[in-house]
Formats: sequence, structure tokens, C-alpha cells
Amino acid sequence: MAVINCPSCKKKISDKAKICSHCQLEMSELSEEKLLTIRKTTIIEKSQKLMNQSFIAMLLFCGGFLFLYWYNAQPGSWQYNGALASTFIGFVLYIITRIRLIFLKKSNK
Repeated sequence: MAVINCPSCKKKISDKAKICSHCQLEMSELSEEKLLTIRKTTIIEKSQKLMNQSFIAMLLFCGGFLFLYWYNAQPGSWQYNGALASTFIGFVLYIITRIRLIFLKKSNK
């Protein structure tokens, strides 16, 4: 008896199992077409999660930047430091997330 990864949830299951104990996928009814559909769905879900993270990072960047200039925060104040930190963190997270998204798309070609 060997241990394999479930095609849907990627968790370890027995190769003799008829149903995945984690996601309830019927292992006996898997066809090549169904496996392809599962892979495409997984890729779309990962891509959507990365896009959501990218959006949150952009909100952090824009929020910090706009707070810095609309409220005219003075250098050295906690508002100024908070706005700079939000801007910097948002920018870095956005770049990292976009790079991860590019690698995800390249790995699926």
C-alpha cells in the first residue's frame, strides 16, 4: 500500500482509498478529463487568491500614500511614520505578490 497525493486537495491518502477522506473526491470515478478540470480549477483558485492579496497590498500602499498627503502629517509624528510604513509595506507586498503570480502562470504552461 502506497501513499499518494489527492488530485483535488493535495493531501496524503492511500492509493487503495476509493474516496479521499479530506475532500470526499471519488477516486474510482476519475477520468483524464476530470483530472484536467480539477487542475484548471486549482490553478484558477490560486490565481484568484494571489489577485486578492495584490488588491489588499495596493490598498495599503494607496491608503498610506493618500493619508500622508491629504492630512499633511508632519515628519516624526506617529501618523507620518504609520503612513510611510503602510506605503512601504503595501508596495513591497504588491511586488512580491505580482512576482508570485507571474511564476504561477509560467509554471502552468
